[in-house]
Amino acid sequence: MATLPLLLTACGYGSASTDDGKQAPAAAAGAKKLSADEVKIGYFPNLTHATALVGVQEGLFQKELGGTTIKPSTFNAGPSEIEALNAGSIDIGWIGPSPSINGYTKSGGKNLRIIGGSASGGVKLVVNPKKIKSLGDVKGKKIATPQLGNTQDVAFLNWIADQGWKVDAESGKGDVSVVRTDNKITPDAYKSGSIDGAWVPEPTASKLVAEGAKVLLDESTLWPDNKFVITNIIVSQKFLKEHPDVVEAVLRGSVKTNAWINANPEKAKASANSALEKLSGKALPADVIDPAWKSVTFLDDPLASTLNSEAEHAVKAGLLDKPDLKGIYDLAPLNKVLKAEGKTAVDDAGLGAK
Repeated sequence: MATLPLLLTACGYGSASTDDGKQAPAAAAGAKKLSADEVKIGYFPNLTHATALVGVQEGLFQKELGGTTIKPSTFNAGPSEIEALNAGSIDIGWIGPSPSINGYTKSGGKNLRIIGGSASGGVKLVVNPKKIKSLGDVKGKKIATPQLGNTQDVAFLNWIADQGWKVDAESGKGDVSVVRTDNKITPDAYKSGSIDGAWVPEPTASKLVAEGAKVLLDESTLWPDNKFVITNIIVSQKFLKEHPDVVEAVLRGSVKTNAWINANPEKAKASANSALEKLSGKALPADVIDPAWKSVTFLDDPLASTLNSEAEHAVKAGLLDKPDLKGIYDLAPLNKVLKAEGKTAVDDAGLGAK
């Protein structure tokens, strides 16, 4: 059986990382340092990582860190961020469930812990309305997913199986043709007619809609309470052990950033788009960012039970040997922060640190 690839769960455009220290406000002169001089964080230039984008840009993380400097880097694929965490190039990262699961299991549970949630939702099945008018019409069509074994690929394969249709997971051939296509080129593939639709994250889904596609299914409707994890916060176990005060400060920054995003959605959307423009050189147009932003929910709960379900879906598809995820979470620091903020504690679904 194949091992689930370490793949990006959002928009993967390659594997390079970029040092984006210039994006972060400097530590205040004379502010008290925590136990580390700096904390290196990693995330993707993508809307489902807006907690990091906004928190860095607005100085909300730096405020909690005092004299400890935040050093951000952006990544465009899951493997490179996991490699950076393993190498000590980053200490804390925003990343999706598939790389979290695979990174943890491949290291025998020794490299990372999930310490919080960041975002839910933001994934849609969008289709050519001239070719596909109902869910049943998906059979026999060519539907793109970002990469073999990534979170959207697994979700689509699981949905296909639930329809009673058969597809070979590795090749993507069967009652539906699953066409693994880099999100960067999916809009062009749609325009050329080489695919009939795509099961993709935002903002790729809204980019396709701007090209005339229609939303046939929002993945959130398939989950209890319409919530499923799309972005986790992970930390190297070494850094967590040596600098718990820094980890707690970053988590405070994340919680306060999510609260600010939810209280100020329009300002937060503009801040995220501004950060994306600085990182990519191009802001998202209104007809893409507006619907994309609405479909992502920013929250502190890592939705641990849905991570377990996503792993089970990968096993069912034949892309992952049954993993032992016991110990993948350490939510004690987050729950300490939430208690101090007067918020409800979150649950690790029995997958807490041993």
